[in-house]
Amino acid sequence: MKPNNAPRLVSSGITVVRGSRRIVDNADLTLNAGEFTILAGPNGAGKTTLARAMAGVMRTEGSTAFDGVALRNMLPRARARAISYLPQGHEFHWPMRVDSIVALGREPHADPFSQTSIKDRIAIERAIEATAVGEFSSRLITTLSGGERARVAIARALATEASVLIADEPTTSLDERHQLIVMDLLQRIAHGGTAVLAIIHDLALAMRFADRVVIMNEGRIVANDSPQLALTPDRIAEIFGISVNRVETPDGPLLLPSRAL
Repeated sequence: MKPNNAPRLVSSGITVVRGSRRIVDNADLTLNAGEFTILAGPNGAGKTTLARAMAGVMRTEGSTAFDGVALRNMLPRARARAISYLPQGHEFHWPMRVDSIVALGREPHADPFSQTSIKDRIAIERAIEATAVGEFSSRLITTLSGGERARVAIARALATEASVLIADEPTTSLDERHQLIVMDLLQRIAHGGTAVLAIIHDLALAMRFADRVVIMNEGRIVANDSPQLALTPDRIAEIFGISVNRVETPDGPLLLPSRAL
């Protein structure tokens, strides 16, 4: 494992053009070991496209490298071992057992001609323990709540033991309690040494949990700093069109939206 703050995934000049529109415009972003980075921005800012580009699941202009090796030069299985990508929605349509779903995270390591290894079983058990899904690991995924399913999706990504985790809107459609549970989990994963990037719409959650906040607007990165410096009231008003109050608490500063502008 690399020391915290060591660069793991470095993207330079990422550009995606559709028709006459630049969805992502010359974006540079580095994800560091042990750091929880939150990517925020209005709808249509290019967040998902940038996340997909950094995960290596789409072709773009520019380059992305994992530990100095360009993703375009990595075999798909090697890339999947390095970067776990949790797409938006992560719906489960088949009535599979939870532990079987978590085990799917080991596919990039699997030897098609051998059974599950001891290393695989240990990784699966660690992922189940870290996400606290053991209490329902024998149940069918279709019987779980939205918050429980979100934790299973993260457990599957964790089982890969990748150095980078990219999650696209992992708190969408969750109630407040489960949003906090998922955000706390992602923060702990990051502080355990993984480079974590999550797309989050709730700026209050970004302020509360992120080590670093990256803000996109109209395809460009317009802020990349600590939460306190990135999420200023003036910037939030300009980019998101809302007025916020910043309140100091024992857990750190909180953002309270007050009105639309």
